[in-house]
Amino acid sequence: MNDKSLILIGGGGHCKSVIDAAESVGYTIAGILDMPENIGKTVLTYPIIGEDKHVAKFAKEHVFIVTVGHIRDASVRIKLHQKIFEAGGRLGTIVASTAHVSKYAVIGEGSVILHQAVVNADAMIGKGCIINTFANVEHDAIIGDFCHISTGAIVNGNCKVGEGTFLGSQAVMVNGIEITSGCVIAAGAMVRKNIKQKGVYSGNPATLKIKLS
Repeated sequence: MNDKSLILIGGGGHCKSVIDAAESVGYTIAGILDMPENIGKTVLTYPIIGEDKHVAKFAKEHVFIVTVGHIRDASVRIKLHQKIFEAGGRLGTIVASTAHVSKYAVIGEGSVILHQAVVNADAMIGKGCIINTFANVEHDAIIGDFCHISTGAIVNGNCKVGEGTFLGSQAVMVNGIEITSGCVIAAGAMVRKNIKQKGVYSGNPATLKIKLS
């Protein structure tokens, strides 16, 4: 198996960002899996060579990155990761050339750290996460599996973000705050208190707008 040869799953806009990051650190992109009607098309010159049901076909020779973005919640991304595991596939991990990841940080398999992002000392990033462009994950922060920390968002020191949570662009968590799993934090929100109820939050301070089951 070539650990630098990638199969990407999902051919939308997030895929383009991941392609750029992957190229910046020397990965080879063997192809993309997407919807059946898109087979034969290209994304930034790379061919769509199949759909997600074809994961097993590529599992022996390549590693995978899920390049579907956060669509309403993390469920689609979680299901795609499960397909990879069930097929015996392995996940890559991409840290863009312009990102800074402390040598003391831990990055889970399948996670992508995009351009100009910072992951500081003793931070822990779970598996299958997106740490997007210019996001900042500070010291001792813990990001659960399958989270998306959006462009310019800030997770300050000693914060904890529960599995599958989406933190919108330029949202901020003040030091030591915890957010439960499966939440959506709107762009620009300021999270000043612990969030224990799964839901959609916005504003400054961030307040519950919609409860999620």
